[in-house]
Amino acid sequence: MSDAGENEDLQRAELLLALRKRGLRDRQVMRAIEQVPRERFVEPAFRPVAWRDLALPIDCGQTISQPTVVALMTEALELGPSHSVLEVGTGSGYQSAILANIAGHVVSVERFRTLADAAARRLASLGIANVEVLVADGRAGVPQRAPFDRILLTAAVEQVPPALFEQLAMGGILVAPVGPAEGTQFLMRYRRGLQGLETRELALVRFVPMLPGIAAVL
Repeated sequence: MSDAGENEDLQRAELLLALRKRGLRDRQVMRAIEQVPRERFVEPAFRPVAWRDLALPIDCGQTISQPTVVALMTEALELGPSHSVLEVGTGSGYQSAILANIAGHVVSVERFRTLADAAARRLASLGIANVEVLVADGRAGVPQRAPFDRILLTAAVEQVPPALFEQLAMGGILVAPVGPAEGTQFLMRYRRGLQGLETRELALVRFVPMLPGIAAVL
């Protein structure tokens, strides 16, 4: 094995240990984190640190989240193989791949065509066939595919757009970073019940803000 391969294996093992130390125990999530090749979702210059617990820059001024945050958000969704998932903010496609490793079907929306096209190519190259990537305004969701069992926002909002709650199935879970665009947000989990929304704060996080509309250029 090359030095690069040995370093990658060491980083992967350290990451999985860090996840366990943070209390993440969901076996499906841990398996997905271990099996999805994160190095395929980062820019070439960052591949030597792809398996470190770092957020890394990608095109269009966006980021690929820390693996521990990806794991926390995924675990909060309580995913199962029968679930349909709406992901708002495809980015590199890494979170999409993690979701697809567990859920039945994922619809992922991205406002930047550059990111959407690149993510779709990455997912296809890995043989991940249960993710549909769409270029759309994530705030509006995908009403023609609703209802969704699970909804995940990968960009910060000051308030969750009402359209997304409307597309959440009864008993469904929505996870989102909620708070100001600048600074930290609370990672929130909402479960839709007969009596309304059950709300729970999970952690402090820092995400790029969700931008309106579809990008005109990128």
